[in-house]
Amino acid sequence: MTLGFPNRSRSFDDARNAVRFIGHDGMFEVPFFVEADALTRPGSVELSEADFLAAFDAARGSIHDVAREAYSCGRRTSYILTAAEFR
Repeated sequence: MTLGFPNRSRSFDDARNAVRFIGHDGMFEVPFFVEADALTRPGSVELSEADFLAAFDAARGSIHDVAREAYSCGRRTSYILTAAEFR
């Protein structure tokens, strides 16, 4: 099976300061987190939860590509995607 993203839902996780979304590999759910820093530009003003979710939506395709790459490097219980992975 390959990793897919049939569910477009996402949420902001205050505790992790990241946007959470779910990938699916067959019947398995794979949780991902994109750190807030990965969704902002250097020098940005403080953003709201809605701003982070909008930034996620705008970059959804590239975020899914980075998530697939991280997933292909080894199976884990969850994945945290950092700003370094998007540069």
